[in-house]
Formats: sequence, structure tokens, C-alpha cells
Amino acid sequence: MPLSEEELRLLEQMERALSEEDPKFASTLRGTTLRQAARRRAVLAGVVFAAGVAVMMGGAVSGYWPIGVVGFVIMLGSATLLLGALRGQRGGSAPDVTAHPSGFGVIDGGRRGHGHGHGRSSGFMDTLQARWRRRRDRGF
Repeated sequence: MPLSEEELRLLEQMERALSEEDPKFASTLRGTTLRQAARRRAVLAGVVFAAGVAVMMGGAVSGYWPIGVVGFVIMLGSATLLLGALRGQRGGSAPDVTAHPSGFGVIDGGRRGHGHGHGRSSGFMDTLQARWRRRRDRGF
């Protein structure tokens, strides 16, 4: 028995909410892991990088420099995608990145997988503060 349009719409909303809330779990349910997808992107970016080298060398050999520039841009873009894919292959959760008006992300104290709490010190700073308190209490 097929689902009604309302049921299909609700199902799609639930799937979108799940993939936004927990992308690892959603990708596991889809049958592909984030690591496999990152590996696929890395291989594709490597192939495109090699094609960019070929285009750049073709432009250099032919003496038509705009082709060489296009090859370099292809190489640069694929190298960026390759580095992003390689970062995506690493295990663990991604650090908490908050948006900044400049367009660059700001990592919350280097901590991984913790909420958006600002003003919180990192584990390294907690250790240093604990050492300082012990020294002060001992009278050193």
C-alpha cells in the first residue's frame, strides 16, 4: 500500500531533520559511511588533479598560456577538495565551528564534540589551573 502525499512529506521532513541532527547516523542508515564517501571524494580529487596537471602541461607545450592557467586553477580546486576529503577521513567528531562574519570558522577552544559554550576553558587550561591551585595551596 503506497504512502499518501502527506505521509511522504512528513517522512522527508523527518529524514532531513535526522540528517541535519546526526549526519553519521543518517549516512549509516543510507548504507554508506562518511569515511567511504570521503575516500571516494579523495580519489576523485586525485584524478581531477592529474587531469589539471595534464591541462597545464598542454597549455605550456602549446604556448597558449590561458590553457595553462585553467589547468592550474583545476589543480588548485582539486587539491582543496582533496585536503578536505582527507580531513573528513579522520576518525572522531569534528570540532565545534561557529560562524564568523568574515566567512572563516572559529574553532571553540580546540574542543571536540561539545556544545556552543563560549568562555569555557580547554582541557589544557583546566590542567594548568589545577596545577596552579595545588602549588598555591602547598605554599610554593
